[in-house]
Amino acid sequence: MKRMTEALDAQLVVIGGGGAGLPAAIAAVENGASSVIVLEKRSVSGGNAARAWGLFAAESWVQKQAMVDARKEQLFKTIMDWSHWQIDPEIFRAFIWKSADTIRWLEEKGIKFNLPRYFPNQEPPVWHVPEGRGARLMEVLAAICLERGVQLWLNTRCKKILKTAEGNINGVLAEKEGKDITITTRGVVIASGGYAGNPELLRKYCPYFDDHIRCFGIPHDGDGLIMADEIGADTASLGHLLLEWPHVHNDPSSILASAAREPYTVYVNKRGKRFTDETNGLHAFESANAILQQPEKTGFILFDDAIRRSMEETGVVLGRGNDREERRRGIPGLEKQLISAAENNPARVKASTSWPDIADWIGADPKVLKGALDRYNSFCDQGYDAEFAKDRRYLLALRTPPYYAIKGELIFLNTLGGLKINEKMEVINRKGDPIPGLYSAGADTGGWEPQTYCDRLSGTALGFSINSGRIAGENAASFVRNIN
Repeated sequence: MKRMTEALDAQLVVIGGGGAGLPAAIAAVENGASSVIVLEKRSVSGGNAARAWGLFAAESWVQKQAMVDARKEQLFKTIMDWSHWQIDPEIFRAFIWKSADTIRWLEEKGIKFNLPRYFPNQEPPVWHVPEGRGARLMEVLAAICLERGVQLWLNTRCKKILKTAEGNINGVLAEKEGKDITITTRGVVIASGGYAGNPELLRKYCPYFDDHIRCFGIPHDGDGLIMADEIGADTASLGHLLLEWPHVHNDPSSILASAAREPYTVYVNKRGKRFTDETNGLHAFESANAILQQPEKTGFILFDDAIRRSMEETGVVLGRGNDREERRRGIPGLEKQLISAAENNPARVKASTSWPDIADWIGADPKVLKGALDRYNSFCDQGYDAEFAKDRRYLLALRTPPYYAIKGELIFLNTLGGLKINEKMEVINRKGDPIPGLYSAGADTGGWEPQTYCDRLSGTALGFSINSGRIAGENAASFVRNIN
């Protein structure tokens, strides 16, 4: 039986209704696009952005009101130095220079922002956290789409981008409720959220990816990347992942995660050997690099009852969960949570009065673990870490039982590479030229974030999605309006 196909027209089609797609659709309408359709594969819009916290911006009104000096030029230098100029400076410059206006743009739509520090003593604070976080932000943008006449189609998969013999975009093929839909259009924005849920692509492009690295974001399939590749698009930064360590599995209260990132703890690998300066736990994206080098990409967080008591009563350096305020806060209930987790989730947490018992749980030689801890305790006694030069403020010996061990999980929040774009968010073909009418934004693109995510410019992932979506929507609208 022949499959039914419906034919429609639109000035612009946006593939994906998340942190890049919704801003692209709104920006396109605001810049004169008369008919915009958003194709969202899932049953709800918002994507990973709905699970995010805040977005990066420089020289925003929020910062100026707080008397924060966050200069675009200096932050541009920060990211270029961090990346050793391995990212496209024109793309990132376009993002930074747009970012303050995007905060204004969102505030005019009713979004209010706070400006916490992402990690202790961060200067300048650049993390703009909307009230209600990403979930509220995406709700507002979805509602504005509907108010402005954007057609937001849920449960609709885009299967193919159509192109003329001359290389111009002329439509997409989509599927909704078992029916094929051909939409004639001269403009397409790819914003489908990356390929974090496609193991085949992850293994193809990321040489260190294996089953020890778990996707913690929405597992998008890479549809946008695959469709654009079929019509000759080039790629950039494929294989970059937004890695984070330590993560604690099944920790809804984030109490254990707070303990795991406390710099007073000791990190060891499966062999029982210490492998990094534990203050790296305050920068989870960097500590992920250290864990990548360890057996089975696995590490354990060790501490004793004296440190547990200090965390519970005095507080932790980073703050409970994602509380990034500088004042220390106690985390009451830590002992109860540790005991409960050790009983109910024994593969993740261990409590014991014996280090050899904990070594057996880790799978390490007890002599190796004892040697590592004896050496570390001697560093604490002398006030100098002769192994990794850890800040002496955080050197506390582990000598008070019971002892605790938490298994830290290596996760990735999303992919950070994809289609090659320019500063206008135009998709570039393999000859180095823009594909007329094809744009991309957010996690489907590459060239804007280095191998290690830069938390000094905290909120870059969500910030780039929203800003690149706006830029793509504005330029796509201009393109489709000026076609004869």
